[in-house]
Amino acid sequence: MRRIILGIIAGFVIWSVAWLTGILIAWMLWDSLVHYFSDLALLTPLLITAGASVIAGFSAALIARENTKTPLILSGVVLVVVVAVQLYVWDRIELWFHLAWWASLIPMIILGGKLKRVLV
Repeated sequence: MRRIILGIIAGFVIWSVAWLTGILIAWMLWDSLVHYFSDLALLTPLLITAGASVIAGFSAALIARENTKTPLILSGVVLVVVVAVQLYVWDRIELWFHLAWWASLIPMIILGGKLKRVLV
């Protein structure tokens, strides 16, 4: 049980660092935040989210030494935090973006957990 909790905590930290790093790099590449919030530019954070989610799910499963419960619980934790953060920018971003982000989050974290079984 201790390894599962450690895996969830580590997975959340890894997801946060990977996502923030990716977003900071994306922001440096865009001319302005106004340009960043265009529909085309919103695809970038979705791809960053997918990558961060797979990495976090894989890492959490690796640390916990199991690939089912840990990624599932981690995806719930990340989803709660992401929903809270997105409520802050709700009116500045298109609805499809919020829905796509939420819909992809859980499957990508679980996929990362399943990849642990395949790759390790």
